[in-house]
Amino acid sequence: MKLLVVDDEPNVLYSFEKGLSQAAPNLQVLTTETGKDAIRLVKSERPDAVVLDVRLSDMSGLDVFDSIRDFDCRIPVIIVTAYSTTETAINAMKCGAFDYLLKPVDIHQLRNLIQNALEVSRLQHIPALFEQESEIAESDLIVGRSDAMQEIYKTIGRVASENVTVLILGESGTGKELVARSIFHHSQRNEKPFLAINCAALPESLLESELFGHERGAFTGADQSRIGKFEQAQGGTLFLDEVGDMSLATQAKVLRVLQDGRFERVGGNRSIQTDVRVIAATNQDLDNKISEDQFRLDLLYRLNAFTVRMPPLRERIEDVPLLIEHLLQKCNQQFNKQIKMISPETLELLHTYDWPGNVRELQSVVQYAVLHTVGEVITPECLPESCRNRDALEGEPESLHEEFAGLSRSIRRLLNSDEPDLYRRLLIELDRVMLKEVLLHFRGNQVHASQRLGMSRTTLRTKLANLGLDQQSID
Repeated sequence: MKLLVVDDEPNVLYSFEKGLSQAAPNLQVLTTETGKDAIRLVKSERPDAVVLDVRLSDMSGLDVFDSIRDFDCRIPVIIVTAYSTTETAINAMKCGAFDYLLKPVDIHQLRNLIQNALEVSRLQHIPALFEQESEIAESDLIVGRSDAMQEIYKTIGRVASENVTVLILGESGTGKELVARSIFHHSQRNEKPFLAINCAALPESLLESELFGHERGAFTGADQSRIGKFEQAQGGTLFLDEVGDMSLATQAKVLRVLQDGRFERVGGNRSIQTDVRVIAATNQDLDNKISEDQFRLDLLYRLNAFTVRMPPLRERIEDVPLLIEHLLQKCNQQFNKQIKMISPETLELLHTYDWPGNVRELQSVVQYAVLHTVGEVITPECLPESCRNRDALEGEPESLHEEFAGLSRSIRRLLNSDEPDLYRRLLIELDRVMLKEVLLHFRGNQVHASQRLGMSRTTLRTKLANLGLDQQSID
């Protein structure tokens, strides 16, 4: 991927280029000192993200930003500004800037922000297409020829061009995000931003701020005003993943946006108008949550103007060989392997497995098998034990029960101490231990860690940031 850094100070460009290139070897960092050259590079090199200083020697950075927006409004632009010009940067965010940083820039904060921007760029620019459209070289394919998937394709075709809210239902790992991106790429808003947010990955206060933005002083740590996703995605599409995990208070604000397109930032009283198409997804039973007073019925009515139900992999098991072929090709490219086939015995094991983790689990299994295969053929011995030994799988709950005996003691200790907010505290600590161990296992490789955990890289990075876990603390 390509990153363009624009700053009129050569020493700043040097430090950015060196620091960012070392942190991400696969990232090509382009630099320039002038606004005119920046505009030329955006058009010729088509960077995936831009870091742009407000003050340039030949023209205003905000004029450069306007030119970038006119060329392609989906390119995430991170504004860098001095303290005296933060209001200017905030105004730029209202016009679609991805985020802004104050000088002097913290390189670790910049790296995290750039990672997020590149992921957003990927979601917006790499299409999620059907197999029939696979002549587009760089794309994420929705793979499947079963009757169930044929119905999904027809459904996407019917709803994509209509400006209505869509609710995607399905178990974890069935490909709900791919369907959301496919709807976006086939919609009339495909030249506008596509932003995604995982509602289950953020605590309530942070989620509300991410969605609607906040005013300066709205809460502890709110040193500057911040624009939310509903403003950033103006004219485009916002994907609310795991919408069933929203609090009732946040649901009420989302409902108002869907009803009349208006909201207020956290800590503010000025009503803001927005034009955003919402695509939501959840793996939860919303009818059940409504009966338990955990989800608003009126919000469900607004969200399910059109509903897409993703089938679990066990209900389209005939697609498994096709999915394996597709995933094997991707893994060969990713790990520079030359695996040509999978043995009939191995295929039979995978075909009869019930796939509780759906396509995401299959992806993890194929990756595991590729990494453990020496030669050109995947044999049963290359598969994870869960796919090879059903008896071991059936004995897992008892083993896990023994492993979590220490956690039970911690719960009893907290109960005896009368400490509040028990559930949230335990989840935070569980995340802290689990994510650290998984990253240690994969030597800090977030791609492999997120695949094994069964979550997106964006969700993993968000959780790590919320827990204050960086590479040094993990090492």
